[in-house]
Amino acid sequence: MQILVLNSGSSSIKFQLFVMPEAKVVCSGLVERIGLEDAVIKYQSNDNTIEKVDTIKNHKEGLQLISTYLMDANVGVIRSASEIDLVGHRVVHGGSTFAKTVVINDEVKQKIEELSSLAPLHNPANLQGILVAEEIFSKATQVAVFDTAFHQTIPDKAYRYAIPSKFLDEEKIRLYGFHGTSHKYVSEKAIDFLGKTSSKVITIHLGNGCSMTAVEDGKSIDHTLGFAPMNGLIMGTRCGDIDPAVIFYLVSNLGYSIEKVSTLLQKESGMLGLTGYSDLRDIESEAEKGNKQCQLALEMNAYRIKKFIGSYCSVLNGLDAIVFTAGIGENSDFMRQLACENLDFLGIQLDEEKNSVRSKEIRDISTVSSKVKILVIPTNEELEIAKQSFDLIS
Repeated sequence: MQILVLNSGSSSIKFQLFVMPEAKVVCSGLVERIGLEDAVIKYQSNDNTIEKVDTIKNHKEGLQLISTYLMDANVGVIRSASEIDLVGHRVVHGGSTFAKTVVINDEVKQKIEELSSLAPLHNPANLQGILVAEEIFSKATQVAVFDTAFHQTIPDKAYRYAIPSKFLDEEKIRLYGFHGTSHKYVSEKAIDFLGKTSSKVITIHLGNGCSMTAVEDGKSIDHTLGFAPMNGLIMGTRCGDIDPAVIFYLVSNLGYSIEKVSTLLQKESGMLGLTGYSDLRDIESEAEKGNKQCQLALEMNAYRIKKFIGSYCSVLNGLDAIVFTAGIGENSDFMRQLACENLDFLGIQLDEEKNSVRSKEIRDISTVSSKVKILVIPTNEELEIAKQSFDLIS
């Protein structure tokens, strides 16, 4: 069975074509920096590797470009769209409706659209990917894998908010958690690496969107993102944790509309608001040149990560490992170093030489004397989506 996996992020689309159940990768690629003039398409199949800079205005254009490469006469891997049996889609917010992987129908699409207000940077892009895939791969079964599903094990003492109970009972307002496909994948890899029957792990997903999860014995028990993927860590364009009183002040004293506040906190804040750049590679480059705003933003980012490491050590009552993953977590040795500084009291000690080594394999970057393992584990949300999609219909 050939399964195409589409993983649409807030500013990127990752894709892989698998032969299942062998989990053989036929081709893979990435469209990143969507919406910018220097967007990049990367495509790899067999001996063909293509990287091209282009203007890609939105996710629809990105998906159409991916399909063009897949069926290209020279570098493509399929002759027609009918060869794709199944398309697995990452969907960020499943609310309380979707606790597991589902086959997509009109009702599912309608619910994903309804939940877009809770994940405005993601669910619309996810739904767009579904609609375009239905047009291009019309004979394929379309399957949705939800980021929120892994966090269904979070206990009520952690997922409830201290507001009147009717808002949970009637409106389902609670912590849902996100990036679940990634946290599930890397936590399982970490547990295998540790070789322990019981484990306490903190997974740190750092990309344009960022989140952390406390994982005990393979189950999510707390998470930094909540009702929508907006709070917690500082992200590319999202502010992360903020005093709600700031929102009241913006509306009551500065005349902001609710829509303008939403745009400000989700699309104009975070690292972009602090530095003028949303891509961490640009920020690190500017920081090296002496840009004080970029230097401070990196320190703020790491400081927030460290606060949650301490918090989750308390929740877990111990710690076996912390795991860095996703684009920044896997590739930025500088952010890992900043995030692990001065955590000796918790038994976390980073080996700078190991940290500087680049690899696509799981690696331990902690010192020999470190009581806690510091792991870098490349996430593979696409493989996890392919497995869950295949299991659903097989």
